[in-house]
Amino acid sequence: MSGRLKGRVAIVTGAGAGLGRAHALELARHGAQVVVNDMGGSAQAVADEICKAGGAAIGCAGDVTRYDEMEAMAAAALAAFGRVDILVNNAGILRDRTFAKMPLDEFRQVLDVHVMGSVNATKAVWPRMQSQDYGRIVMTTSSSGLYGSFGQSNYAAAKMALVGLMQTLGLEGAKRNVRVNCLAPSAMTAMTEGLLPDEAAQVMTPERVSRGLLALVDEDAPTRLILLAGGGSFECAHITMTRGIHIDDADDPARALCGRLDQVQAQDGQLIPASGWDQPQHELAKALARPR
Repeated sequence: MSGRLKGRVAIVTGAGAGLGRAHALELARHGAQVVVNDMGGSAQAVADEICKAGGAAIGCAGDVTRYDEMEAMAAAALAAFGRVDILVNNAGILRDRTFAKMPLDEFRQVLDVHVMGSVNATKAVWPRMQSQDYGRIVMTTSSSGLYGSFGQSNYAAAKMALVGLMQTLGLEGAKRNVRVNCLAPSAMTAMTEGLLPDEAAQVMTPERVSRGLLALVDEDAPTRLILLAGGGSFECAHITMTRGIHIDDADDPARALCGRLDQVQAQDGQLIPASGWDQPQHELAKALARPR
């Protein structure tokens, strides 16, 4: 075991199997005391596995869609270990169908688990992290949300929502040393069964994703990073803004825009905004720079 996270207390939601289990084991391997959350007895089984290997862990059954149960989970972490330093929002479900065939309750259910589940768990630990001037939070996003995926409109909407949540909480937590990042995994789990070819099972393992988790929860972790991980490879995604054009002085600005969308989309010199205010500031600067 490495001691890089020695003395740190981590909560991992949806950690009874698959990617969450791999996350919990990886955090424990680096010395963290782990609260393993899931809906049933599988959470305790993973906690027992950690303890048997010489680590410290407790199982905590709880539904991420219920804020009172997430509050109870945070309280259990404090009772067992005295603090909460790390939260990995991993719990998730799939309800895949094309948008035309998807009942609204299935759309809402996925949003409730992924988005509100992450909100509930984060809200439960946020004041504790702020008061101790330390916290590391990971949201689990997906390339489905970043780039779209046929038949996953609900899942994609939820996963992109978590990027926006991460961006804002990263700004709000900065002065209290609460850093918030996103992890976009590629792995063979129960959630991805049948979506990847058979040979992927040997390469796209949950363990190879979890290795990237340390970089997002370490003391020297960045904030507002979208880390992609799969098969031992790691990439970074950015939400960028092109330089664009200014056409307010055209005779017919709307018509002019339609004819110049290629210039609007040109990626040379594109920007990575530091916050949502960068868009209006960039546009105002271009407007004021035009001769009058």
